[in-house]
Amino acid sequence: MPSYSGVWTLPAQYQAKGLNNWPSQPIVARGLFGAGGLNSGTTSAITYIEIATTGNSTAFGSLSSNKTNLASCASSSRGIFFAGYNSGPVNTVDYVTISTTGNSTSFGTATAVNESLAGCNSSTRGVFGGGMLTGYADTNIIQYITIATTGNATSFGQLTVVRSSLTSCSSSTRGIFAGGWNYSLGPPYSKIATIDYVTIATTGNATNFGSLATATMTLSACSNATLGLMFGGSVTGGTGLTNTIKYITIATTGNTTAFGALSSELQATAACSSSVRGVVGGGDTNTSYVNTIQYVTFASPGNTSAFGSLTAPTAYFTACSNNNGGTL
Repeated sequence: MPSYSGVWTLPAQYQAKGLNNWPSQPIVARGLFGAGGLNSGTTSAITYIEIATTGNSTAFGSLSSNKTNLASCASSSRGIFFAGYNSGPVNTVDYVTISTTGNSTSFGTATAVNESLAGCNSSTRGVFGGGMLTGYADTNIIQYITIATTGNATSFGQLTVVRSSLTSCSSSTRGIFAGGWNYSLGPPYSKIATIDYVTIATTGNATNFGSLATATMTLSACSNATLGLMFGGSVTGGTGLTNTIKYITIATTGNTTAFGALSSELQATAACSSSVRGVVGGGDTNTSYVNTIQYVTFASPGNTSAFGSLTAPTAYFTACSNNNGGTL
């Protein structure tokens, strides 16, 4: 590797780049928040934050349509926004280039119209599980895409439990699916504590990982290479909402452990992360949606700290980041 001090001519720079002897620009950890419900109506807006700093989210662009209850995933370069609800479940998949700003481009379609599902990823593959199909029929299907290409999703396998309104997070090798409920069973619409996992590089059915401390739906999650964090959600009893933050160690199996608390009881938040920090935004208090963004540090269990604000109070939306399967 040459020394990069001094002045380099353009031909010398091109030659060094061709030999992979030129330093690349570092990737800045960026989180995207996409679409969702507002206190009045829905939105197609995408906003972003720089995860290492604090501050308000900034306009990024728009999805191809207004959506709620969608899922997302990302590689180090590309963010994927998958399926969701727009006057009924939809199967559209859009993508953006995370390092730039602008509107989304069509990626392909999901294997079926689907809302209230969850997505996770490795550096190359996005995996989506569960959700609700047309006619309020919950599903346990798992499907996947190759993030660097465009095209339709492909069947991966099945979750251990049929459910929607679940959450997901991942390391570079393992995808986690947690919580949810089964609306199609009818009242009392049992909430679910089950946590499953898949090996992202292969295909096949999910395996049981453990359980949430309390059966929970409409929670959110994010992860670094080691820990998965799960935020808030709707539980049985009391106000029906919780402010708890729970964690798992992704490489092992087992039940969740207490990590800390959100600033208030919330469901339908959206979470993203770098390798250092987990960030959670928005949410539903059962009376209104909020625009607060909060964060925690993975290495220091405890309650959230204020990060900033979303451009509008938003819930039932999604978030992803270019943390490359938890490693950036």
